[in-house]
Amino acid sequence: MIAIFENRGKQYKAKIGDFLKLPKISTLKKNDNVTFDKVIFIKDDKGQTIIGSPLVSGVQIICQVIEQIRDKKIIVFKKKRRHNYRRKIGHRQDLTLIKIKEIKMANQSTTPKKDITSSKEKVKSTKGESNGP
Repeated sequence: MIAIFENRGKQYKAKIGDFLKLPKISTLKKNDNVTFDKVIFIKDDKGQTIIGSPLVSGVQIICQVIEQIRDKKIIVFKKKRRHNYRRKIGHRQDLTLIKIKEIKMANQSTTPKKDITSSKEKVKSTKGESNGP
């Protein structure tokens, strides 16, 4: 089962057992559980897809906080040529590492969207018939 959810303006793809790095959620501690309700898209094991407009109702993603970590360092280097201006700054982003435990659907009786490429009615034409006066 695959789900795409939104958290603070960004979208994340989640499968059961995946680890995700989210921007730091300061209120959570290690081994806390967190649920995400803003699910945009879900595809179950049978291949049925449900696309929300804008959200899919009745779906929750249950996660467990593994640890509060810091990402690897990136170097920010600024330079203006011919002005003797150089600045070198390092930055490490604070992150929350979570593990997807469960994707729970409240309503199991969801119907998949109709396929657009369904068979169309074929029009039979016969020779010699005219529809005009």
